[in-house]
Amino acid sequence: MTAVPIVVGLVNGMPGEAFGHTERQFRAILAEAGGEQVELRLYSLDGARPQCHDITALRVAPPDALIVTGMPPRAAALTDEPYWHTLTALVDFAAGRAVPTVWSCLAAHAAVLYLDGIERRRLPEKLSGLVECTRTDAGHPAMDGLPWRWQMPHSRYNDLPEATLRARGYRILSRSAAAGADIFAKTVGAPFLFCQGHPEYDAHTLLLEYRRDIRQFLAGERDAYPAAPQNYFSPNVLALLAAFRDRSLRERRIETFEAFPMAACAADVSHGWYDLAVSLYANWLAGVVTRMGRYPEAGEIEPARIAEHRAETKAVPTFGAEAR
Repeated sequence: MTAVPIVVGLVNGMPGEAFGHTERQFRAILAEAGGEQVELRLYSLDGARPQCHDITALRVAPPDALIVTGMPPRAAALTDEPYWHTLTALVDFAAGRAVPTVWSCLAAHAAVLYLDGIERRRLPEKLSGLVECTRTDAGHPAMDGLPWRWQMPHSRYNDLPEATLRARGYRILSRSAAAGADIFAKTVGAPFLFCQGHPEYDAHTLLLEYRRDIRQFLAGERDAYPAAPQNYFSPNVLALLAAFRDRSLRERRIETFEAFPMAACAADVSHGWYDLAVSLYANWLAGVVTRMGRYPEAGEIEPARIAEHRAETKAVPTFGAEAR
């Protein structure tokens, strides 16, 4: 790599306890992929985290690279999401200042919609679990040395049509027969990497999300009992979970949640995609190093597609309170 620190900005859109959990996940993966050469700089979308930089500071001291996380969907339309204008301003910033960026989950959906007008599609039910993926573009540097197949955590309610992505110039780097595009890429003023899956997840994240969804069901905050993450638990633990589901349907009250077999579930899962995630981010960081120090000296270079989109929508996103 290089002796000069690689400053990676993490724009974390997760709420509550998930905020810290997401930070720890990315910090661990980046530390393994880049060692002490990586300096992680934290930003939050809501500006209310004392340990984070205000997002407006990005323009004052741009990082060498960005990671923009997803967040729980709150609206049927992405353009109605509370942080839509902030996310699109981040696209403008990253493209204009040539900052390599990873867009994760909902942030990837927002960036693709803003850049190319590609609408996400609602899935019949939540996609949750380990999805078998195949590498489809061995020539992209992010895929260097990665295996031909792997299992990737996915956790989402929406999907981007793979055929439309290809038609609009996105390189599909990995895909799944069951879940469509997994990792894909496009250069828009800077190399952008998009993840519909979650290579950063640790072994227990899908379990914690499943447990949270069950609690919401028992508390009356969601209508349907959630399906267990696919390809994640052993048959023995699935049997325990099926029994707990039956009990929850009979005794739908928050007190039932105390009987959730957390210990058995936690002992059952493994972090089988860890090496893949480290290799992916090591490749990404290697690409960042080749671009370090190559920002425009003055002003910003606005890609033509973004300028066109702004003209069409007559919207000029900005950072800060106005954007929110």
